[in-house]
Amino acid sequence: MEFEEKIQPQKKPLMVLGTSSGAGKSLTVTAICRILKNKGEYPVPFKGQNMSNNACVDLNGGEMAYSQALQAIACGIMPSSEMNPILLKPQGNSISEVIHLGQSQGITTAKDYYKNWFKPGWEVIKKSLNSIYKRNPNCRLIIEGAGSPVEMNLIHRDLTNLKIANHLNANCILVTDIERGGVFAQIIGTLELMQPEEKKLIKGIIINRFRGDLSLFEEGKKWIESNTQIPVIGIIPWLNETFPPEDSLDLLEKKHRFTNPEIKVGIIKLPSISNFSDFDPLENEKSILLEWVRESQTLKKYDFIILPGSKQTIKDQIFLEESGLSQNIREYSNNKGNIIGICGGLQMLGTTLEDPFFKEGSKTYSEQKIKGIGLLPLKTTFFKKKLTRQVSAESLWPCQSKINGFEIHNGQTELDKIQNEINIKPIFKDLDLGWYKENNKGGTIAGTYIHGIFENDNWRDQYINLIRKRRNLPILNTKSKSYKLKRESIIDNLANEFNKHLNISEVLS
Repeated sequence: MEFEEKIQPQKKPLMVLGTSSGAGKSLTVTAICRILKNKGEYPVPFKGQNMSNNACVDLNGGEMAYSQALQAIACGIMPSSEMNPILLKPQGNSISEVIHLGQSQGITTAKDYYKNWFKPGWEVIKKSLNSIYKRNPNCRLIIEGAGSPVEMNLIHRDLTNLKIANHLNANCILVTDIERGGVFAQIIGTLELMQPEEKKLIKGIIINRFRGDLSLFEEGKKWIESNTQIPVIGIIPWLNETFPPEDSLDLLEKKHRFTNPEIKVGIIKLPSISNFSDFDPLENEKSILLEWVRESQTLKKYDFIILPGSKQTIKDQIFLEESGLSQNIREYSNNKGNIIGICGGLQMLGTTLEDPFFKEGSKTYSEQKIKGIGLLPLKTTFFKKKLTRQVSAESLWPCQSKINGFEIHNGQTELDKIQNEINIKPIFKDLDLGWYKENNKGGTIAGTYIHGIFENDNWRDQYINLIRKRRNLPILNTKSKSYKLKRESIIDNLANEFNKHLNISEVLS
């Protein structure tokens, strides 16, 4: 076995492992990052490999998982793709796009990934770790694992759990979700499947999502500590989670927290949906109810509908046509409906989608050029190279305002001159970032390439007031609270709740 020198950080790294996917690792890391920041430390989040289509772009145009970007915000630092050196973006049928240090490296099947990408993946993880420590030698890494660390059929190819823990000699916390049931078996089974030297790295256990009287678990806590010789450092009560989950399927289980909403929004649930964090600012508006639309139906109950981003735009547009949702959307438009598409949603609202290099989900030559929904006179051609960048722009509609966001898309969109449409107008001074069109019968169809558009408070307020005016609802004259300030408040509340029930000092030394 080849000897590999381990990194010796100045401050002991913390690693959060889980007994399963969805145990609460991401939120736990987010909370610990803010707790340590508030204690005056310099925490830095890290996840060696993440699988998610919920991505964002750092200052250098590098793609990274949104969850690590959120954790960086909790640390009070700028997100960087080094914090998530490997991002796998699923495309269906066990195929994923591979992102290394923010840059696309191509696509692979799951089988080929484990065979061909293990060594280069480990090299890019080590490169990122070295770079982070070189730039911030006094930082404390807060590392998130992935899934379970003891998937025995894959453990020899697991890049992001115990291999990193061993490499950094990290103090590890094992998080388990009591809501799922079987919490004792989850803990004991996970620990028993570890090698003795790996088990020694586990310095604390967190019981997550506990409902009811915490004192009722005291006997359970004693049993766990007696049988594992590892302290239970926290029993975290059930919290009202307000962050986007890693998996878009989990998003369907989120329950709306507000009663008597004045505006109903329908979001089309595309099979290959991406960047669903775009809707968080709307979900935090008390007057708005968000609902997912998954099958053909009349849309007239919604005040506006959103076509979200897509990882496979051609594939998702074919789904919309075959399911009848495209026709539903056209009928909704004809009935004074308001529609906004973001990125792939913008592309689908156009007249033509062309995929000459099979980049966006087309499987046959007949699918390389298909019709869009046809509500905006736009045609999109997908090229080999993807555009990823942060954006600063100035909007012209529905108001003049400074806009910040980011682009992640494979495709160039331009006006379809064959349509000879004169009513379409640019949303921004930069003419390539979005367009809108007023319907003859009322309502607006709009589309933009800017992810995070609703995070811009003035733009969001003015768009919502546009909808309210058409509903004969009173205009909201007072500015809504800044979404970014709300997000800070949410992170603070999360950290405060964890801090009440978590003995973090137990695992810092």
